[in-house]
Amino acid sequence: MRSGRKIKLIMIMLAAVFIIGVTGYMLLLHVGFVDALYMTVITISTVGFSEVAPMNDAAKLFSIVVIFAGLTVVGYSFTSMVTYFFEGDIRDTRRRKRMEAKINALRDHYIVCGAGDVGHAIIQRFKEKGEKFVVIEYNERRYEELFADNVLVVLGDATHEDTLRRAGIDRARGMICALSSDSDNVFTVLTARGMNEDIYIVARAVERTAHTKLIKAGANKTVSPNELGGQRMAASMIHPSVTSFLDVMTRAGDVLLDLDEIQIAPNSKAAGTSLSEARIPEQTGLIVLALKKFGETDFKINPRATEIMEVGDSLIVLGTADQVDKLRLIV
Repeated sequence: MRSGRKIKLIMIMLAAVFIIGVTGYMLLLHVGFVDALYMTVITISTVGFSEVAPMNDAAKLFSIVVIFAGLTVVGYSFTSMVTYFFEGDIRDTRRRKRMEAKINALRDHYIVCGAGDVGHAIIQRFKEKGEKFVVIEYNERRYEELFADNVLVVLGDATHEDTLRRAGIDRARGMICALSSDSDNVFTVLTARGMNEDIYIVARAVERTAHTKLIKAGANKTVSPNELGGQRMAASMIHPSVTSFLDVMTRAGDVLLDLDEIQIAPNSKAAGTSLSEARIPEQTGLIVLALKKFGETDFKINPRATEIMEVGDSLIVLGTADQVDKLRLIV
């Protein structure tokens, strides 16, 4: 039963006990309304004050009924009100414990530090891709919003070791520092790198001079949303047709296209074959944009059909999530 309906039922039951009590005492003891109300109150509360009139057998039996009915309704009312005020806290406590258990069970997940505007976009992207991730958020309002949205989240300061440990820093695959200040991002990167030497860290750079500091602190890559946004706005002004074409390419109708990286696995059927032999576009519908050989840092843009794919090589492809899943089965 919903809380509103339960409270309404309690009020009706209490009113019914009082109405029956007052009416009964007025008829049985031949007293006025105030005296009957007084008798009803002292009977229900069992305080033991003297009666307002001599009690006959009928009045005594009626009092017994009123006492039992009153105690039952009051007891039910008290229990319901306590449940009403505390069941939300109890339910939230249980949910938080279940969430902590899920976080503790995660392996090879991502950690997102900060759920501001940039962090929110990252969270939405991870949810769309079905990635395993945990958010660290210092702001309690944002924390509660994420918690209500069933996002795994840790309340705390990402610059503190204890907070990173609760987010599973030692078991995480990667971390994104999307905090609002460069100093917090630098300190978080430095702390995380000291706790996990192998974790891949992408850090947000707010100021133009922050890139070098973040790399020195231990970040593998830095990204400046301000710079990227400015470059995109400038490109939209200088080359509007090109940016419009890119928008169309990455969102064909209601189907979202995305760039993805696929690595050639040791047991891949594609290992040792050429791109033409693999027939990736024909089998999956994906567009192969680039190929990066294992151990190299440069990409071969628009690779030739005769390029041989070896174990550890990476393909950069453009297509839908379903098409990428098909490719994973091939390579």
